[in-house]
Parts: sequence; structure tokens; C-alpha cells
Amino acid sequence: GRPPAFDKEVYRDRNVVERCFARLKQFRAIATRFDKLADRYRAGVALASLILWLREPVRDHLSDTA
Repeated sequence: GRPPAFDKEVYRDRNVVERCFARLKQFRAIATRFDKLADRYRAGVALASLILWLREPVRDHLSDTA
């Protein structure tokens, strides 16, 4: 059938979430779910998220350049 109306804001948010999951799946334990217990899996996702966040380059938010 015909797809629902295209909403640019919803698509942008969905794209951010999908890219986040793609980055998390770089970690083998997350992609294959080695940890079967939910709390341990959630801790692994939190740890992987922290590692990804720490790897990001530092941006100067005070500069005038975009």
C-alpha cells in the first residue's frame, strides 16, 4: 500500500537512532548478545555507549565556525 505521509522531523530522529544501533553493533558482544541476562546486556550496552562517546572527537562549541 501507500506509505504514510513523510515527516521530516520523525525521519531525522529515526535516522539518529538507527545510526546509534549501527555503531553499537560494532561491539561483538552487543551484536550477538553473549549476555543472556537483561541487566548484564543493558550494562554492556551502557559500557559500549560510553566507549563510543569517549572516542568522539572534541568539538569546540565556542568557536564561530560551523
